[in-house]
Amino acid sequence: MAAMISITPLIAIDEEELSETFVRSSGAGGQHVNTTSSAVHLRFDAGRSPNLPAFVRDRLRVIAGQRMTRDGVITIFAQTHRSQALNRKDALERLVDLLREATVRQAIRRPTRPTLASKKRRLAGKEKRSAVKGLRRNPAKDE
Repeated sequence: MAAMISITPLIAIDEEELSETFVRSSGAGGQHVNTTSSAVHLRFDAGRSPNLPAFVRDRLRVIAGQRMTRDGVITIFAQTHRSQALNRKDALERLVDLLREATVRQAIRRPTRPTLASKKRRLAGKEKRSAVKGLRRNPAKDE
């Protein structure tokens, strides 16, 4: 039985739902980078995952952006570390953070009207400001 990766107390994904591909990293690193496949492509099929609720899948589409394909597969590429193990850990942490962010439900915005007191405060502030600016004007010339 594969291990479960905990996202929240109620949501966990199976390790078998993840697929990893190792490729050579780009950038600096000398001979080491040219000989080892330390970069990681982590793929998770969120669209077909039985462990994700529908609202998490919908929110992932918005949050993941270009990291999610049209088919619902999230792809994360990690190459910041020199070792494959650290890159694997980094990619998995980034996936878990993304999934946790998707589990947070946004509060529904209910439009409200300003109260009478807040309207009065606003108008009083405008009157006071107008009076201050009026004092800066040149006095009217009586001719």
